[in-house]
Amino acid sequence: MNNITVVKIGGKLIENKSLLNDFILKFSKLNRPKILVHGGGNIATEISKELNVKVDVIDGRRITNEKNLDIATMVYAGKINKEIVSKLQELNCNSIGLSGADGNSIVSKKREVKKINYGFVGDITFINSKFIIDLIKNNLTPVFCAITHNSKGQLLNTNADSIASAISINLSKIHKVKLFYCFEKKGVLKNIKDDKSFLKKIDWKNYKILKGNKNISNGMLPKLENCFYALKNGVNHVRIGDNEMFCGKNNFTELTI
Repeated sequence: MNNITVVKIGGKLIENKSLLNDFILKFSKLNRPKILVHGGGNIATEISKELNVKVDVIDGRRITNEKNLDIATMVYAGKINKEIVSKLQELNCNSIGLSGADGNSIVSKKREVKKINYGFVGDITFINSKFIIDLIKNNLTPVFCAITHNSKGQLLNTNADSIASAISINLSKIHKVKLFYCFEKKGVLKNIKDDKSFLKKIDWKNYKILKGNKNISNGMLPKLENCFYALKNGVNHVRIGDNEMFCGKNNFTELTI
């Protein structure tokens, strides 16, 4: 087991049943060891609105109070996670749905209050690589949601992009790791109003320019930060794009440092 693929899905891909089913089909056909990480913030937001629970997001980061955390846990670790696992099982991809508390797989600490109080948001401190590798060796595909824990009985809402990056970095110490961020767009857009303007390649310098010019939307900011952090810390390849990344097509954004 030399190569591992880590895939994070998010955005409208999770909300759109057709896109999600297409992704799951393509993901299930990857014959190399693989790990899936998912978010689901938009669905959590919709349910929060239905329950009259206020949602605040700053620079793509969700503020999480107790009620927000309850909803996130139900949506991420429950509804979305188990629906994805059940669909993978239908395709003979034996999977196991996990939060960071399961198997002590991902430990985090509550984010320190500086300029902003993010509430029950976790910053990752430990990835249980041995546990994850053991699952893969037993022919299981781990499916992680965006909920972690602090080893003191507290669940924490943790950015799924950060989880995918942290898992990839830790596993890259032993294995070659490819990290894919998959959503509904072809890649990182030069013009956020033009879906065809995706960049084939982007490096750190280009990213800073695009960010300074406000060409990158808020939700993409933490994603790209995590991408470059992964590359700088041992991950072999990082790509951003849609489901076609898995079909051998060259329509995606390749990140380099």
